[in-house]
Amino acid sequence: MINYHDKKFRPLSYSENSETDSKTVFHYKQKGNVLTCSYNGNSILEGHLIGLVNANGQIDMRYHQINLKGELMTGICKSTPEILDNGKIRLHEDWQWTSGDNSKGQSILEEL
Repeated sequence: MINYHDKKFRPLSYSENSETDSKTVFHYKQKGNVLTCSYNGNSILEGHLIGLVNANGQIDMRYHQINLKGELMTGICKSTPEILDNGKIRLHEDWQWTSGDNSKGQSILEEL
């Protein structure tokens, strides 16, 4: 299992309907297979996620955040890791809003 504890990630790419951008920083914590994260940046005042990490390092997570408009947004995400040649982790994410327009999107995050 990949251990994400105390790792930071930043988006490399993201769908147009995302509220993240390259200024958004995700700070992961992990105990056993339970993952938590706090994040902010771009149009996100404060965000949190909670998830489960499987034996292959894939993450099944739920997130909530408050954007600059004062809206509480929620969603689900499946994240698949790729280990880069330099040992850093790249996360390929498929997500969907469970609030707002319920649209889907994809993002790629890379470890800082």
